[in-house]
Amino acid sequence: MAKLAVKGGPKACRVKWPAWPIWGPPERRALLGVLESGKWWHGKNVLAFERAFAAFQGARHGVTCNSGTAGLEAALGGLGVGPGDEVIVPAFTFIATASAVVRCGAKVVFADVRADNLCLDPDDVERKLGPRTRAIIPVHFCGNIADMDRLNAITRRKRLLIIEDACHAWGSRWRSKGAGALGTCGAFSFQISKNMTAGEGGIVLADDAKVAEKVFAFTHCGRRAGAAWYMHYTPATNSRMTEWQAAILLQQLKRLGAQTRRRQANARILDRGLGRLPGILPQVTDPRVTRRAYHMYCFRLDLDVLGIDRASFLSALSAEGVPCMPAYGITIDENPLFTGRDGGAGIPARGASCPEAQRAAKNTCWINHQNLLAPAAAMHRIVYAAEKVVANLHELRRPGSRSRQSR
Repeated sequence: MAKLAVKGGPKACRVKWPAWPIWGPPERRALLGVLESGKWWHGKNVLAFERAFAAFQGARHGVTCNSGTAGLEAALGGLGVGPGDEVIVPAFTFIATASAVVRCGAKVVFADVRADNLCLDPDDVERKLGPRTRAIIPVHFCGNIADMDRLNAITRRKRLLIIEDACHAWGSRWRSKGAGALGTCGAFSFQISKNMTAGEGGIVLADDAKVAEKVFAFTHCGRRAGAAWYMHYTPATNSRMTEWQAAILLQQLKRLGAQTRRRQANARILDRGLGRLPGILPQVTDPRVTRRAYHMYCFRLDLDVLGIDRASFLSALSAEGVPCMPAYGITIDENPLFTGRDGGAGIPARGASCPEAQRAAKNTCWINHQNLLAPAAAMHRIVYAAEKVVANLHELRRPGSRSRQSR
């Protein structure tokens, strides 16, 4: 094969990648409609989006808010999780999964992820349960749904809450039931990087009307739907969605089905191609996942097989024209929020022995979701570029270093 591009050779992958966000005349008309109506506050667009997104996910109720983080806080706070409680979260995810627990006054308990799918490991959840455990927050990592059969069995047996962090999982389904409607409730994000976006925004889905009412109260200053305006019943905040955001999201939702199908088809090409290469381990999708969102196309590196570090591999693959990057570089418990390092808060937590999460922080990589909207031919070029890098790893290794395969 040709010399690596990072060493001066030709690029293997010359593709014009899709831009993000994707928008057009429908979004423009929707925004102008809100502008000209003069009704910019929580109104008909918000209510329409709550109904539409809940129906898309197969949930009975939806409560919008201004971010996915706010959705997690509303779910925890609305359901009464607070001081004296413990909440189990995966150690490998975005900080908001854990910071939402801190914000409601409960204690974070870190559990490990599975090596194959990077979702919360039910076996480690069982080990980390304690007398104060009140809730579990599984993260559907990169749109891949955690083992909800096992996790729901645990929560039923222990009478716990299960709050899905579905902020990567718009459209994902488990046994044909949508993410966010698989546990007590589930939160989604519509931040600018997400698969459907209004710049910011969030929603909490639930099948139980009483759960939805409690989440609504938390996002609406403690009010109850239908009660007098200046009657407030619970400690809460204002994290409402605006008509602007809802108007855009109603149009983004219309695009989501076709985009999800394209991402799935392209991810299958990458799974087959990259999965044949030594040292590259695509994220495994559970067969019970009947539709999958891909917020990122995710793969791990066996660095012993490759004989180089992650940064060197990604630098070489990026030079070939593949838009790739490292995933989270540390586990959540290593953040100053919990360690106290560099002036961080040093919030006490437990359960920080999570070896798979620590390995994932060193060897996990991803490709952004918008790149999965490119033509199928572009996916084959990604595979070719990875083949080229793997075939020429000797150009990247330090003198005297060897891969595990060469020993």
